[in-house]
Amino acid sequence: STVLKSGQGRAHSSSFAHRSELRQAKRIVVKLGSAVVTRGDECGLALGRLASIVEQVAMLQNQGREMMIVTSGAVAFGKQRLRHEILLSQSVRQALHSGHSQLNDMSLPVLEARACAAAGQSGLMALYEAMFTQYSTCTAQVLVTNLDFHDDQKRQNLNSTLRELLHMNIVPIINTNDAVVPPPEPNSDLQGVNVISIKDNDSLAARLAVEMKADLLIALSDVEGLYNSPPGTDDAKLIDIFYPGDQQSITYGTKSRVGIGGMEAKVKAALWALHGGTSVVIANGTNPKVTGHVITDIVEGKKVGTFFSEFKPAGPSVEEQTEMARRSGRALASLHPDQRSEIICHLADLLTERKEEILAANKMDMDLAVSAAMLKRLSLSPAKLNSLAVGLRQIATAAQDSVGRVLRRTRVAHNLELEQITVPIGLLLVIFEARPDCLPQVSTLAIASGNALLLKGGKEAANTNHVLHQLTQEALSMHGVKEAVQMVSTREEVEDLCRLDKMIDLIVPRGSSQLVRDIQRAAKGIPVLGHSEGICHVYVDSEASIDKVIKIVRDSKCDYPAACNAMETLLIHRDILRTPMFDQIIDMLRTERVKIHAGPRFASYLTFSPSEAKSMRTEYGELECCMEVVDSMQEAVEHIHKYGSFHTDVIITENEDTAEKFLQQLDSACVFWNASSRFADGYRFGLGAEVGISTARIHARGPVGLEGLLTTKWVLRGDGHTVADFSEHGTMKYLHENLPAGQPLAGQRDSN
Repeated sequence: STVLKSGQGRAHSSSFAHRSELRQAKRIVVKLGSAVVTRGDECGLALGRLASIVEQVAMLQNQGREMMIVTSGAVAFGKQRLRHEILLSQSVRQALHSGHSQLNDMSLPVLEARACAAAGQSGLMALYEAMFTQYSTCTAQVLVTNLDFHDDQKRQNLNSTLRELLHMNIVPIINTNDAVVPPPEPNSDLQGVNVISIKDNDSLAARLAVEMKADLLIALSDVEGLYNSPPGTDDAKLIDIFYPGDQQSITYGTKSRVGIGGMEAKVKAALWALHGGTSVVIANGTNPKVTGHVITDIVEGKKVGTFFSEFKPAGPSVEEQTEMARRSGRALASLHPDQRSEIICHLADLLTERKEEILAANKMDMDLAVSAAMLKRLSLSPAKLNSLAVGLRQIATAAQDSVGRVLRRTRVAHNLELEQITVPIGLLLVIFEARPDCLPQVSTLAIASGNALLLKGGKEAANTNHVLHQLTQEALSMHGVKEAVQMVSTREEVEDLCRLDKMIDLIVPRGSSQLVRDIQRAAKGIPVLGHSEGICHVYVDSEASIDKVIKIVRDSKCDYPAACNAMETLLIHRDILRTPMFDQIIDMLRTERVKIHAGPRFASYLTFSPSEAKSMRTEYGELECCMEVVDSMQEAVEHIHKYGSFHTDVIITENEDTAEKFLQQLDSACVFWNASSRFADGYRFGLGAEVGISTARIHARGPVGLEGLLTTKWVLRGDGHTVADFSEHGTMKYLHENLPAGQPLAGQRDSN
């Protein structure tokens, strides 16, 4: 086999440029630092952590990858064994010489590391072998020293041995032969790209990865990755991607609690491996929340630890974009309402003035569309742009008194006035799929409410989104807040964006129910405004008007079947069965080519029934619906509560009492009487636009417009002389006097 000279790995271009490419890694070296393998008392192994790491390595090996482990732990395992032996021999000797068991003065000698390694190496290997056997995976032990890499013949032998083991589907477990290795020489390693001394397992793993042409080196330690300053300091931030030219911006802290290599050694080893053509990720292998999947997450391209890359993108990282948006968003929120309205009106003008530019970009996206449904979602036209501009101007008018509006004003004491005022939520992350018209709508709502905005659009509309975002930033520039709306253009996975919980205040998904569910699952610490399903019901009461029934059912189902506010289940009062009204409903649905799925009870009434519904909780999204029979309005309400998604539900009846009970009892975001479910829309509600439809219980519900993107804060104004004096029962002794709310005049306070 070919022998690699040190530092002469694959060409630079062969290391992976992006995390997403790590899925392609075939040959992987996993380096387990001392802090990962050993217990907190440094005397013995962390068996739980080790077992989960072995499970992940075995799983990747069984996928057809070639896995190698560079492990620490022999010294710790040996220390445990030797301490036990010394304590045992001391107790025996003391008992023999003194005649009585006075063991209180026993002290342990300082154990020499090479002796500990000699005593622990066999036990460590036996443990690995026993663990890997559980996954039908064979292992082999390889002990190396620095001399093995400096001697050409030894290096060739090592290279040949490892390749043969990998060829036989065996996991080599490699460690420095600490029983004979000399103490590390200070500043002896990493003297340039062609020399790397094996003074610790970081340098060993780097050297080995390059020698073996590994695709990926995963270095696990007891820190999350590389920080721009020592972890634990106030301004320390985890670096997602580290580039070779960034060393100057790093301040190193102390090394880990065990082991002989600090973070600086890890970075130097990582950069050496990267130069040799091996991609590197440094991550935490001790965090119990992630240890069970840290290695597989890295290989799947998830944002874990610090990824070393030689390919620096031209634009800012998503973290930098988020910080820019938040900073500029605060300036946006402090603008006068007239200035925010001017920005929106200017954007509305740009949509019509630059329509040729927008439509040219839109045509590029449409030419790449793969289906008729995709074409419909992508399509923009002059008429649609004009309609968008009208909606934007409506929002500009509404924005005049949105931010800073006084909702409540209370005098809690003499010269002590309390106000509750509306304020922006902060930084919004809006993730949308193939609808480019969503971008100006959402951007306008964010501007009107003073919120910063991070946009992640679908790649299907990339060209149109790019132009629309440029126009949005052009409009924002007129008042110096261009960066308040950012478009994520990097290869950022949605799941990775959802982890920016310290920067993002609210996530709004706009797209399929699957997208919404994925985001709700991924966004552990960030509120999500939206709905995962739109299972909307229309209930036809026994006292319904046939004309209204036909119009409402047709519009609810057939106007736009893919919409989240389209009817999915039609509930029919039992008395309507076998009546002319029922026949007309069926005829209309057949004419519109709507496929009917019978609910269990409806099917029991029919001799030849349509196909039975597989589930009563289905969102068809096409010209299909479920039909079911109920005995009463009350039963319809119970059915909707059981099977609905609390989105939009409708009753059709001429009986006002029945309708009012339905409206009162039904617990959905939108409840309609004699109106199509398609009215659940921001435009139709007069909101100008909507950021989405929410079925959440807290904050906004239904179509969410400008008001749904605001929260409140309390402002207390005093004269500096009043203190918070509480009675014995914890109640303030002040008289609370409610004052008129509303927008206060600039520079003038209500004195009453």
